[in-house]
Amino acid sequence: MHFRFVWVGKTKDKNWRALQEEYLARLSHFIKCEITEVKDSLPHESIEIEGKRILENLNQSNFVCLLDVAGRSVSSHELAKEVEKWQNRGFKEITFVIGGARGISGEVVERADFSLSLSSFTFTHEMARVVLFEQLYRSYTIIKGFPYQK
Repeated sequence: MHFRFVWVGKTKDKNWRALQEEYLARLSHFIKCEITEVKDSLPHESIEIEGKRILENLNQSNFVCLLDVAGRSVSSHELAKEVEKWQNRGFKEITFVIGGARGISGEVVERADFSLSLSSFTFTHEMARVVLFEQLYRSYTIIKGFPYQK
């Protein structure tokens, strides 16, 4: 299995990018990871256009986990159980999607197999990427019984 991350825009802030790279490197010790950045929508474009860009980057046979404020809220241990369940189901690739600043199109929401909420707080997209990587890394430390998660 491997993780693919599809998100809108680039991580511009060097500090968030450094944290993102740090946790991605840690996560990569457990699982192969790949990032696909989708172009931000222009001010005159709708979220549907941005959604089409996201959908163009999704393989129809892959399991898609959408990060969405309206998604399911889980603890770190519950996320670890979900990741383990996905592994046991034999998925070859899990694609995590983070939409743009204006939200996510209905088409992308419909395509998602699982919707995950990181928090009821609002995060910048750069921050959400780091939190996602850290929580996935934490999930693997829980699965493997490493002391990190405590």
